[in-house]
Amino acid sequence: MGWLIAGGFYLLQFIGVIVVILLGYFIYDKRYKKDLNGAVPPGFVATSEVNIDPVTGEKERVYYNPETGERYYRKER
Repeated sequence: MGWLIAGGFYLLQFIGVIVVILLGYFIYDKRYKKDLNGAVPPGFVATSEVNIDPVTGEKERVYYNPETGERYYRKER
């Protein structure tokens, strides 16, 4: 009978890990993958901050939304 309880406990742990992984995939991962076709979202203003990727040399301009504090990064051409 004890193995049945232990098996149920491990099954609940396994289900919990799967739920956490699925939440991470569907919620957290999508925050940073906004595809706006190069358009800056409404309410964002350009800052003087530019990031340069040391490997590719590509520049990214930083945009800032003063209402929400959110930042948006767009590749410079």
